[in-house]
Amino acid sequence: MGKRATAARTAFGPMVIVACEQYLPEPQRLIRDNLALRFLPPAVRLLTGACKWGFVRQALMNKAEKSAPGGWAGIACRKRYIDDKVSEAVAAGIDSVVVLGAGLDTLACRLVARADVHAYEVDLPSNIEYKQAGMRATYGRVPRGVALVPVDFETDDLGNALVKNGLRIEKATMFVWEAVTQYLTEEGVRKTLAFLSKAGAGSRMVFTYVRKDFLDGADFYGAQQIYKRFVAGRVWHFGLAPEKVRAFLSEYGWTERGQAGRSEFASRYVEPAGRHLPVFGIERCVYAEKL
Repeated sequence: MGKRATAARTAFGPMVIVACEQYLPEPQRLIRDNLALRFLPPAVRLLTGACKWGFVRQALMNKAEKSAPGGWAGIACRKRYIDDKVSEAVAAGIDSVVVLGAGLDTLACRLVARADVHAYEVDLPSNIEYKQAGMRATYGRVPRGVALVPVDFETDDLGNALVKNGLRIEKATMFVWEAVTQYLTEEGVRKTLAFLSKAGAGSRMVFTYVRKDFLDGADFYGAQQIYKRFVAGRVWHFGLAPEKVRAFLSEYGWTERGQAGRSEFASRYVEPAGRHLPVFGIERCVYAEKL
């Protein structure tokens, strides 16, 4: 229960970063999301709204950097990378988008439902309940084409839950699996991938993972505080080595097409925005396809 409660609470932090980014001039934003602020709790929304003043925003960024060096840019950039991949999939005519561990992310409303593509948001029951309330407050209802699916990845049958909500797994589908794998055991990760192995040809997937050498304590990447809280605290369990991702995915019929992390995010998003921000090195994004 403790691990799941912690995972649920971490849904708020990334969206605070995204919401704060919207107060920067558009060319300087690492990610663009006009809905992020609306889904935050009232008290957090009030605090985040104060980030329209530069000194408040900088103070919040400084505090975030102190506890998680490089985390601000790392989280914003991974979300931008995922947005880019989802937009590409929607433009290519993908049938559905499934967001595994949706948290408070808004991409289903911003990028998917508006394109008349079905979206499925999957998360822990507590997060789904909160998200449903947020959608009703914003739109008066859950947007057409969006299904909210409560699932515990360790104990529930993900496939059964999605099929019951209308997903046709044999069709080309885009899967988003952001900041989830580290909270699962290897068994939980493999259980999810076993279901994803049934995805139809032409399906796509983007997911994040924490580096195994960080979890093993071999390299802290300057993130000792994160290690102490999440690894030593036994909240994070699963990690991968970048060079072993391809073989791991191939066991389930997926082909790795690319990875992005610290250096890629810096050159692709941070530098073009004219920002001078560190990007943490403990996490990477993977883009894969089902042939």
